[in-house]
Amino acid sequence: MNYLRESLANYSGNDMCQKIDKKLETEVYKNEVEFVRDLDEEEMAYLDSVLKNELAYARNVENDIRVKELTEVYELLF
Repeated sequence: MNYLRESLANYSGNDMCQKIDKKLETEVYKNEVEFVRDLDEEEMAYLDSVLKNELAYARNVENDIRVKELTEVYELLF
């Protein structure tokens, strides 16, 4: 989930982003599934929009590892 944290850092001025980031800092998630299950609907919707942008960027720069890891989280959202 390191790429997710790195991606969220790009939106650190947003309150919702800060809320999600705080969860990542304070909770211990075994995997992406546990993390996504802990999100409320508003957090999921926000993360959906962030990940769409971040995935587009990762594809553009051909960072396959980043695309793979962010896609794993994105596919769990809904």
